[in-house]
Amino acid sequence: MKANVGGIDRTVRVLAGIALLALVFALEGPARWLGLIGIVPLATAALGFCPAYALFGLSTCPMESKRA
Repeated sequence: MKANVGGIDRTVRVLAGIALLALVFALEGPARWLGLIGIVPLATAALGFCPAYALFGLSTCPMESKRA
């Protein structure tokens, strides 16, 4: 797996993941379990790889410099 998630993207994913996971504690009833979706952005941020980005050929990583 080649990294395709850049620094700012990772930060946004971590914040979104934490916010979604907070729903588990903030909501009541069956809807609270929707907060577990927050695991997905946290995992992609931790791995630095997003399968959806790979599927569409996207990348937010800075370009690697080519060495001669």
